[in-house]
Amino acid sequence: MRMANIARLGVKELRSLASDPIMLVLVLYVFSLDIYMAATVMPETLHNAPIAIIDEDGSPLSSRIAGAFYPPRFQLPATVTPAQADRGLDEGTYTFVLDIPPNFQSDLLASRRPGVQLNVDATRMTQAFTGSGYIQSMVGQEVTTFLRHDVPNDVVPVDLALRASFNPSLTQAWFGAVMQVINNVTMLSIILTGAALIREREHGTIEHLLVMPVVPIEIMTAKIWSMGLVVLVGCCCSLIFMVQGVLGIPIEGSVPLFLVGAALDIFATTALGIFLGTIARSMQQFGIIMILVLIPLQVLSGGTTPRDSMPEIVQSLMTIAPTTHFVNLAQGILYRGAGFDIVWPEFLTLFAIGAAFFGVTLWYFRKAMNSMT
Repeated sequence: MRMANIARLGVKELRSLASDPIMLVLVLYVFSLDIYMAATVMPETLHNAPIAIIDEDGSPLSSRIAGAFYPPRFQLPATVTPAQADRGLDEGTYTFVLDIPPNFQSDLLASRRPGVQLNVDATRMTQAFTGSGYIQSMVGQEVTTFLRHDVPNDVVPVDLALRASFNPSLTQAWFGAVMQVINNVTMLSIILTGAALIREREHGTIEHLLVMPVVPIEIMTAKIWSMGLVVLVGCCCSLIFMVQGVLGIPIEGSVPLFLVGAALDIFATTALGIFLGTIARSMQQFGIIMILVLIPLQVLSGGTTPRDSMPEIVQSLMTIAPTTHFVNLAQGILYRGAGFDIVWPEFLTLFAIGAAFFGVTLWYFRKAMNSMT
């Protein structure tokens, strides 16, 4: 293996990427606008939920309950009839419909324990689960305050002192932006290397390489370092200019240490991208395979939901995935300010997984190249 050949082939890959406007737009998008949307689109709490109220009681208490719902958590409630409520739920106009029955206030004062019906459009999962708890709490608070003659009971038997570590304000954007950077590093490193190999096969330039004095390991290594460099530079710029600059999200740990971990993850995922590009015979096949591989890598890595809540068999299988260890070290460094003395096991595991992926991919890539000669 000659370093000069690897350097020249890598520069060729960079020039090929620079001449591909679609890939350049993809790189710019995933490290800029995609990060911004991931941080700002998801609401931190219930926001602007549409609600309607069927007031069959018409009492001061029912009016009081209706007046408890106001922006920004809820839209101003619409007063509807039962028929209008059913149609609104069918059409998706309302997420919640609160039905206050007749004689609600009088039954409550007579200690008959009347019921209030809450109809929820459960297809809107985030609003449905969060909003149901809000509404139950708000109705209970208004009823309790009414029975105590407008004197709220602010004294609770236990004082809960909440101390949120690493994200004191519980800001959703802090989590969404950083995790999107991590997911995009994995996605882009696989796409760029796999697409580069398929593009050469479709253009016929892979045959030109085979008649040159280069060997498969030089071709493969050149694609890994060139495409990996693009992803690593994009990741660094995204953290500095988009996450810290535009979004104003603090980074607790060392960015250079995180980039070293990202480089190890890219080493593994670019090798995986070449493997998938070798298997696929066209860009369309590569896209289908990407869906089957990328979604489990991102969803089951622990970046979306904690791995502890997953079945044990899934946790065991995902230990061989580089994204699992990348998420662990990234969260430790960027969120908790962990040093190398804490995350070194993840670094070592990533290197081992990357070496294994590289070896298997090189064997299959060399076999595929030999079959073309």
